[in-house]
Amino acid sequence: MTDRYVDAEPDAELLERRWFAALGAVERLKSDCDVLLGVVELAENAWRRACVQLAQIEALRDALGDQLAAMDEPRAVTHDTTIPDEAMSAA
Repeated sequence: MTDRYVDAEPDAELLERRWFAALGAVERLKSDCDVLLGVVELAENAWRRACVQLAQIEALRDALGDQLAAMDEPRAVTHDTTIPDEAMSAA
């Protein structure tokens, strides 16, 4: 009967060491997860700001493109071929 308790003691110590090792691994991974969550939140905020800035710059680009297109259009020149009334009455 004494041998059974003597054999159980090293098994219990091994189990306890493994448990503490697992506990340490869990704590490290939780810490890593917290850091990564912070990084993800920062990245999401940066992404949102970049999307807003992109939309603003695209709108500016489109407005400038419209202005360029308007400058390239030939200007409508009206040739008035009618003779003013004053010129006709003088003749």
